[in-house]
Amino acid sequence: MELWWPIGMIVVSNLFYHICTKGIPAGLNPFLSLVVTYVVGMVLALGAYFLTRGSSTLAQDVRSVNWAPIVLGLAIVGLEAGNVFMYRAGWDISVGSLLYNILLAVILVGVGALFYHEQITPARIAGVVVCCVGLWLLAR
Repeated sequence: MELWWPIGMIVVSNLFYHICTKGIPAGLNPFLSLVVTYVVGMVLALGAYFLTRGSSTLAQDVRSVNWAPIVLGLAIVGLEAGNVFMYRAGWDISVGSLLYNILLAVILVGVGALFYHEQITPARIAGVVVCCVGLWLLAR
């Protein structure tokens, strides 16, 4: 269960993510929508931090921050805004997310091999081929 509960959390969260992103009113400035989203997220994350921080202090934890959370913040704004604009451009909820997740999966196989020394196995190559066939079918 320890291995699978995070996957379930991601799937459920992504389900609500896409439903909510597609449900943002067309007249609402997408960046104001992101501000509201991030304020809610910040309050939840800050509460979770204080509940789970253990014996460390906020100052100690802040000193541990490196470049990754900062760049992640930039990436998240791009991800969120891109999804809002994708749905506003007319992508179906059943296709847009699938398309970019397939593209991402194919790219991450290469990133994993180049930067993290992950193995490119015959099964992973087959998976990339299946993904590319899926992209071709989606583009038809």
